Amino acid sequence: MSVAPDISQSERQTLDPQDWDDLRAQGHRMLDDMIDYVANIRARPVWQPIPSETRARFREPLPHAPCELGEVYREFAEHVVPYAVGNVHPGFMGWVHGGGSVVGMLAEMLAAGLNANLGGRDHMPIEVERQVVAWTREMFGFPPGASGLFVTGTSMANLMAVLVARRAALGPGVRQQGIAGTGELLRAYTSKAAHGCISKAMDIAGFGSNALRCVGVDCDHRIDIAALRSAIANDRKAGLRPFLVVASAGTVDIGAIDDLAAVAALCREEKLWFHVDGAFGALAILSPQLAPRLAGIEQADSIALDFHKWGQVPYDAGFLLVRDGERHRETFAAPAAYLRREARGLAGGGQWPCDLGPDLSRGFRALKTWFTLKTFGADRLGAMIARTCELARYLEARVHAEPELELMAPVNLNIVCFRYCAADSNAVNGEVIADIQEAGIAAPSSTMLDGRLAIRAAIVNHRTDERDIDALIAAVLMFGRQRAAGEPALMEIEAPPLAL
Repeated sequence: MSVAPDISQSERQTLDPQDWDDLRAQGHRMLDDMIDYVANIRARPVWQPIPSETRARFREPLPHAPCELGEVYREFAEHVVPYAVGNVHPGFMGWVHGGGSVVGMLAEMLAAGLNANLGGRDHMPIEVERQVVAWTREMFGFPPGASGLFVTGTSMANLMAVLVARRAALGPGVRQQGIAGTGELLRAYTSKAAHGCISKAMDIAGFGSNALRCVGVDCDHRIDIAALRSAIANDRKAGLRPFLVVASAGTVDIGAIDDLAAVAALCREEKLWFHVDGAFGALAILSPQLAPRLAGIEQADSIALDFHKWGQVPYDAGFLLVRDGERHRETFAAPAAYLRREARGLAGGGQWPCDLGPDLSRGFRALKTWFTLKTFGADRLGAMIARTCELARYLEARVHAEPELELMAPVNLNIVCFRYCAADSNAVNGEVIADIQEAGIAAPSSTMLDGRLAIRAAIVNHRTDERDIDALIAAVLMFGRQRAAGEPALMEIEAPPLAL
């Protein structure tokens, strides 16, 4: 005798809604609100400080009882949205954060709906990633055998490149024995202007940060090729073993691009792995005006970059491209019974993405990148990238036109470093930066150049235009005068929650 299923018990076990129409209505509301948020972003401050009572709300203990989705969303709309970092806003210029796009946001929703694991197996999301890999090979003129992989960001991509270079230098035994013996004598090179994640990568890879030689830069903040050559020669004489040079395509402080062709030639001569940290600057390859500045990048053994910066893909979408795909695979592939490849069925396919990196569980980052490239096209993205550099030159001109302001470094791409001229300039400019951020007018950051604190404006967002540059300059002058006179900042703006 069969027993009818207990429907109520079944409903309690699944996490699907009992009322799909109600969920659909709530979902449409969320989507509409987020589209409105982006469409009306200029009506909001770029950033505002988090009130202590709001921060305290997120110290509550683990919830055990259920809560209505609408109530959870209300808390998000009222207490999370107004206090985001602000990089969607065109006035965000503090760090090299992309502005994202609604196209990418929608693609992220689709990817979440599929809930695909891109570690491996035979399914179309992996073919989407493979297509983006092929497009990236094409961008940089890499051969058909080159491999690529989406990762969290360039920090991870740089670490993986160090590991591939380590495997190439020390052979297969390094994966079982580590860097004991000759591995301890390996040395890598980058410039003093390189991102700090390179040193961290050397640390994590087992060499220690002291194994990284930070070479001086020339007057254009590019790695000094003569000094690099000398450092390599001196290390060889000392019995050390050079194996890797990391060049920068867009340094973190001012956006300088190393002489990649000269570095490539030196690496060929010295038989060293040539890696390019192109976190944001590598995508200048999409602009016909800017691409010549990257001459030599096509000779790299590996390139790290972020589609979530100049590519405007929502976070996160880092990427590693390796010229020799087999060396890449040999660095990370780890056969296991549960990862057995079959001739047919879902476990089909010879090479899986998990063979190319440390992650077995991987999200569908490729979809939002695929949507972005397909929807806008490489030419339009390249024009947008060139436009941000034009805006940097506009900001440079505005700085030169104001006697109270001083340009502090060459403007190479889209980063402008300047300051308000005052007695005790470092302290004054530090206060000015915080004043502008807290007022919600713009979000510049700071950096130190030759011991002097600079206001750093990185123009990455595709929404930024001249009025945002003008607002930044006006704010620097206003707050600079107030701070130089010993007066407090006088402007405050409050961000509304999403419409509820």
